[in-house]
Amino acid sequence: MSNTPHELGDDFPGQADLIHEMKTTNAHFATLADRYHEINRTVHRAETDVEPTDDLHMAELRKERMALKDQIAAALRAAQST
Repeated sequence: MSNTPHELGDDFPGQADLIHEMKTTNAHFATLADRYHEINRTVHRAETDVEPTDDLHMAELRKERMALKDQIAAALRAAQST
């Protein structure tokens, strides 16, 4: 178990400018990114025992974070291909 936060800039190296641009020009992408950040923060706080949670809830949070990351990755790929 890693308690390192999974920030979008770290997860998608070299795409910080595109992420910023999409957050400001694409409302759906901004919503995905904001939700990802919220879930990521919750996971990190649970992993570091700042706000402990049970294993089932942690697994659900991680699955949601992964699904959001997949959607963000697809949106970034689509933006790069246009």
